[in-house]
Amino acid sequence: MSTTGSTTEILYTRTDAVLGTFAIRPLDPFRDAELLHGWVTHPKAAFWMMQDASLPDVERAYMQIAAAEHHQAFIGLHEGRPAFLMETYDPARLELVGLYDAQPGDVGMHFLVAPGERPLHGFTRAVITTVMAAVFADPRTRRVVVEPDVRNTAVHALNEAVGFVPDRPVRKPEKEALLSFCTRAGFEAATGVTEELSI
Repeated sequence: MSTTGSTTEILYTRTDAVLGTFAIRPLDPFRDAELLHGWVTHPKAAFWMMQDASLPDVERAYMQIAAAEHHQAFIGLHEGRPAFLMETYDPARLELVGLYDAQPGDVGMHFLVAPGERPLHGFTRAVITTVMAAVFADPRTRRVVVEPDVRNTAVHALNEAVGFVPDRPVRKPEKEALLSFCTRAGFEAATGVTEELSI
């Protein structure tokens, strides 16, 4: 997915039968920094590892991503309101370099659901389904790769629910991670999302 264009540009949309419309737009490091700061420093975002970040820290981090060739960031919307953060990256060049045998078509993924006062049943699963559908909307994507903290049992269960298969723990500088993979066929089998996906 390209990050060019204004923050009003919608790159991908998906309608959930229960929860309504989800969409993804480019992230603007300047306009979105305050919003993101509230998300990444929230206690529920401990595994994002930005708990002590200042607003300038967040702005700087996402400016670096915006300028990076192999890393992208997006804001996810639910019914038109910002609701989650999505990042994609090339795991052969970032995050997992030398830690696994990268294959053509591998895409790394991170996502973070915004803290909410009234959680909606099934919301996080609908978010990760949207994120995965958006990544697989690019026909070049053959496999999604994730490396969450081994202690993050909630996200492991969520990942498996959308088709990820755990591979093995890998030691990264900042954490011990559970390397997991999801193929297009695995995602479709787990979620039933088989319609033609396009951005």
